[in-house]
Amino acid sequence: MQTPNNATENNYKFAPVSNKSLTGEKIVRPSLNYWQDAWRRLKKNRLAMAGLIILVALIVLAIIVPFVSSYDYQTQNLKVKNVAPSGEHWFGTDDFGRDVWTRVWWGTRISLFIGIIAALIDLVIGVLYGGISAYYGGKVDEVMQRTIEIVYSIPFLLIAILLIMVIGSGIPSIILAMAITGWVPMARLVRGQMLTLKEQEFVLASRTLGASPIRIIMRSLIPNALGIIIVQITFVVPAAIFTEAFLSFIGLGVKPPLASLGNLLSDGANYIRLYPHRLIFPTIIFSLILLSFNLLGDGLRDALDPKMRK
Repeated sequence: MQTPNNATENNYKFAPVSNKSLTGEKIVRPSLNYWQDAWRRLKKNRLAMAGLIILVALIVLAIIVPFVSSYDYQTQNLKVKNVAPSGEHWFGTDDFGRDVWTRVWWGTRISLFIGIIAALIDLVIGVLYGGISAYYGGKVDEVMQRTIEIVYSIPFLLIAILLIMVIGSGIPSIILAMAITGWVPMARLVRGQMLTLKEQEFVLASRTLGASPIRIIMRSLIPNALGIIIVQITFVVPAAIFTEAFLSFIGLGVKPPLASLGNLLSDGANYIRLYPHRLIFPTIIFSLILLSFNLLGDGLRDALDPKMRK
C-alpha cells in the first residue's frame, strides 16, 4: 500500500515531451554570416542581378572579342569605309574602313580599365587617408581635412588640361588627374564611417592588447567599413568611365587610332546623319555599362545595409 507521500511523488513525475510539441520552436532561418546574408538579399533583387549579369557579359565580351575577331581595331581598309552593319562587319565600318565591332569592344576594354584603376586609387589612397584621419583625430584630422578641402577646390578639368599640356593626352594623363583629386569623396565617406567605428568596444580591446594604429585601421576599422566602401566603388567606376568619355569626346582623352568609348562617341556624333550606326552601337554599350553599375550599386547598398535585414 502506497503512502500519501509516495502517491504525491508518482503524480508529479516528469513525462517525456513528444517531438510534435517542439515543432514551433524550430529555427526556420538558416544560420548565415553577414556576407552570406547580404548575398542572399542581393539575389532577391532582380534589378541588381540583371545589372550584375549585364556587367559580367560586357566584361567577358570586352576581353574575348578583340582576340577572336577577324579584324584588328586599327587596321584600315579604305575599300570598305563607312559600310553599314552586315554579316561581315556586324557594327559596320568607319571612314577609314576599320571594323566598328572590334573597335567598340576594344574601347570598352580601355574604358573599363580606366574605371578599375580609378577604383584602385580610391581603395589605396582614399580608404587609407580617411582611416588615418578618423583614427588619430584632433590636429591630425584637422590638417588632413583642410588638405582635402584644398585638393577638392581645384577643378578636375583644369588639372587634366595642365597634365595634358605637360605629358600629352592619353591614358596616363587621365589616370594621373584622377589620382590627384578622385580619391577625395571616398576619403570623406570612410572618415565619417570610421569616426563611429573607432568608439566601439572591439577597437578599445585592440588598443588594450597593444595593437599598433596601422594594425587597428587595417584589421579592425577597414574590414568593418567594407560594406560602404564596396557600394562607393560601384559608383566610382562608372563615374570614371563617364569622365574618360567626356575628355575623349572633347579631344582631351584617348587619341585615335587607339579606341575608347569616348572617342568612338565623338566620331559617331560627327556622322550621325550619314552613318548613324557609328553612334548607335557605342552609345548602347556605354549606356549599358553605366546602367548596370548603377543597378548593382543600388542593390548592394540595400543588401549590405544592416537595417535592411529581415
